[in-house]
Amino acid sequence: MATVKVGQKQRALLRSVPSTYEKSLSHYFGNGIIDVEQARIQHTAYANALRGAGVEVTIIDGNEDHPDCIFVEDQAIVIEGKALLPIPGHESRVGEQLEIAKFLEEQLTKDNLTTMNPPAKMDGGDLLRFGDRFYVGSSGRTNQEGIVELRRFIESLGYHLTEVDIPENALHLTSISSTPSDQIILAPEGFLPKDVFDPLPKGSEVLWMPKEEVYGCNTIGFADGTVLVAKGYPTVERTLRERGFNVVLLEMSQIRAADGSLTCCSIFY
Repeated sequence: MATVKVGQKQRALLRSVPSTYEKSLSHYFGNGIIDVEQARIQHTAYANALRGAGVEVTIIDGNEDHPDCIFVEDQAIVIEGKALLPIPGHESRVGEQLEIAKFLEEQLTKDNLTTMNPPAKMDGGDLLRFGDRFYVGSSGRTNQEGIVELRRFIESLGYHLTEVDIPENALHLTSISSTPSDQIILAPEGFLPKDVFDPLPKGSEVLWMPKEEVYGCNTIGFADGTVLVAKGYPTVERTLRERGFNVVLLEMSQIRAADGSLTCCSIFY
């Protein structure tokens, strides 16, 4: 995920698919044609894949008033037991956070939660962690005020934050990149400058995938070499297998239909 190193994914919060899911936002990957029952089947398979990777999974009820509520990643940033609750970048999604905040307060205690203040706005999907490095996307959902507050939070934990400009044809930074391990970043050709993650730590690399496989560049990696990958992106799959990863393929068509990706559906805490 965007907020934890690959070895720190032990517990995950998910949210079930509401019956109103067909009304969710879609502009980037989404085509607006959503089969709610298929989405639930795919979401269940996703949860089971996390469990198969050794993750303790908690699923709280979806909110019928918020069609996008399964995309919990945007609602909280958790780093080593500390959480930042951002103000979501799309007004329709602000109300999703209440149940997320309540759960995290119970798990982490109120003293470990920080809340953003207006006019800051940010989606958690704009944060990418690469080992001990953090990158934030300046996007249509994350403004400069949000980045300022995020930087304050990140630096209070002893880390550094680098800002990345997100192109208009991408939703979030994690929509177009991920870290299947602490030494590899996956990113698609044509969306980001080739030097955007420089200087890389020794022994690290960016694997540039074909532009048409941008969706497949969103993955979830684990310390044992297991990587969850969306089905249908052969270059991504082959590249990771060639590097020795245990690739677990997941059908994500009905998650993609609402602009969601693998990382969108979890908060690791």
